[in-house]
Amino acid sequence: MNDRQKYFFRCLFAIAAIVFAASSAASAQTAPSLGAAQTFAVLGGSAVTCTDSVLSGDVGVSPTPVFTNVRCTVAGTAHVNDQTAINARAAFLSAYDSLQLTPCSQTISTAAFTNNVPALGPLPPGVYCFPAAATFTDTTLTLDGSTNPNGIWIFKVGAALSGNGFQVVMANGAQPCNVFWAVGAGVTLTTSTLPPLFQGNILAGGPTGSITITGGSVIGRVLANDAVTLTGTNIHGTCALASQGNAACDDDDKDEHHRDKDKDHDKDRDKDKDKDKDKDKHGDKNREHHDH
Repeated sequence: MNDRQKYFFRCLFAIAAIVFAASSAASAQTAPSLGAAQTFAVLGGSAVTCTDSVLSGDVGVSPTPVFTNVRCTVAGTAHVNDQTAINARAAFLSAYDSLQLTPCSQTISTAAFTNNVPALGPLPPGVYCFPAAATFTDTTLTLDGSTNPNGIWIFKVGAALSGNGFQVVMANGAQPCNVFWAVGAGVTLTTSTLPPLFQGNILAGGPTGSITITGGSVIGRVLANDAVTLTGTNIHGTCALASQGNAACDDDDKDEHHRDKDKDHDKDRDKDKDKDKDKDKHGDKNREHHDH
């Protein structure tokens, strides 16, 4: 299989996966478009401070160019108030605004949850709204994809989101990249007795939207209007890395276009050589005729 065939099938599979996911989700909610922010695992506004953590995916900060790295491993590119970070911030805030306009399918009035609350038992895809702040202590929230593995979960929190030992578990094919937490104020996630695994994209887009995570792990994105502070945590930017893979397909398309242009140029050059040869042959015949 040549490079062109490999490229064709790779992009065909990627497009088919996107179309399938989009058609499956159409019957439920629609995921917000993250646009230029989709390749970022971490994005902050006033500052990003990382200590003893592992970040997989791009990291950005804008408009304040403050990125503090203390013994952190960053498996991606750091964008400090460059055009990429500026574009990503605008796209993130636009996605947050679109989530605010999404109508609620269920409103959850209880502000504090301790241990596994039956009322929050396995949740199917939907838009779940907390009018005020939400606090979870040693709580496991299960998102159930049995009705639609490609479904979308949107959690709208009116004020702050706090979690101590708070875990989000995906069941029956549910995907963390399809989970969005739109938080109106700050987000604080800490570890108690068990290092928690939080899954989903956190969009703290309110005016005071900061994110502080200590311990545990996150599968998704961490996007904040204000500061991001990470200590002893792992941010698995699976969603961001997948987006970079789709972008690579576009790059391959450009490379293929350039390769085709080079091939055309080579063909034209060969044609010119053939014309020159014909001219030389014609000239030789004329000289022979003249000599006779």
